[in-house]
Amino acid sequence: MLNAFGSKDFVEVEFAGQQVKVPAGGYYDRFRSNPDLEVVARDPAAGNIDFFRRLPKHQAQTAIGPVWTPNFYYRASTVQTLFLASAAKLSALLPEPLQPLKPFPGFGLVALTWFSYHVCDNDPYNEVSIAVVIRQPGSRSPGVVHMIDALRRRTFHAHVLALPVDTEIARLRGAFGYQLPKWLAPIELNIDREVTASILNMGGRTDLALRAPMPRLKQVPSQSSITTNISVGLLNGEWAQTVVQSNNLSFAQRLLPRDVVVERGEGPMSELLDGLGAGRILRFDVVKDTQMALHMPRPLHAFDRN
Repeated sequence: MLNAFGSKDFVEVEFAGQQVKVPAGGYYDRFRSNPDLEVVARDPAAGNIDFFRRLPKHQAQTAIGPVWTPNFYYRASTVQTLFLASAAKLSALLPEPLQPLKPFPGFGLVALTWFSYHVCDNDPYNEVSIAVVIRQPGSRSPGVVHMIDALRRRTFHAHVLALPVDTEIARLRGAFGYQLPKWLAPIELNIDREVTASILNMGGRTDLALRAPMPRLKQVPSQSSITTNISVGLLNGEWAQTVVQSNNLSFAQRLLPRDVVVERGEGPMSELLDGLGAGRILRFDVVKDTQMALHMPRPLHAFDRN
C-alpha cells in the first residue's frame, strides 16, 4: 500500500491513546499538527498560505489530550449538492431543540458534501458529510429571512448526521475530539473534465456516487471569498459549536441543476438520504481550490436555561 506521497513508508504514532500509521515524512510525522508556516510556505503543493498567518494556533485541552487548534487544510477541494427535503423527516432525526431551516413551508435542506484534503496538518484524506441545515440557535426570524441573512453573511449552521473518512487518524480525531459519526470507507473525489465522486460500502459496492459536467470555475484573490460553516452538536452531553472557515479560491455554483446525477446504492449513506426524504437538488457547488481552518468545539450557550 502506498502512502499519500507515493511511498510505501509509514510510521506509527500515538494519537488519542492509540497507535496509528501515518505517512513517513508527512506533515503529521514532522509537525504533530503544529507546523512552522515558513516551512509550509516552501512547499509548492501548499500554495500561498497568507490566510493561515492570521489564525495563530493554540493548544486546547480535549478528551484526547492537548490538541493544537485550528487544524489547517492548506489545499482542498469540495463538491456539494443541496437537497430539498421534508421538514418533518428532518425534525424527526434532529436532537431537540435543533430545528431545520425552512426556506419554504414544509421543507428543509440537506447538504451532501465530498471533501478532498490534498495538503493538511494530518496528511491527505477524503471524507463525505450528510448534514441538515439548521436554524441558528437562538434565532427567531422567519425561515426565508434567516436564509437570506445566512447567504448575505456567508455563514451557515448545520447538524452533521454522518461523516465517514478514509484514514484512521482522521477517524480518531473526529470521533474522539469532536464526537462526530465517523467510520472508515473507500472515498474518491475527482474534479477534472467532469466531476465524479463516490463512497463504497463495507462490501466494496457503491453506497453513493455523483457525476456531473464540469462547470465553469471562477477564480478570485485569496481572502476575498471567505465562508463560515458552524456545526452544532452534543459534546459530552453538552451543546457545542465547531467553526470551519473556508478561503475559497476557485469555485462554481449552479442553481436547480438538471444534469447532476446522484446514484444511491446500498449502504448507510444512501439509507440516510432516503430516510431524510432528500429529493430535488436546489444547488450544486464545486470548489476546486480552497483553504480551510477547522477549530476545536466550543461551548454553545444559546440553549442554556435562565
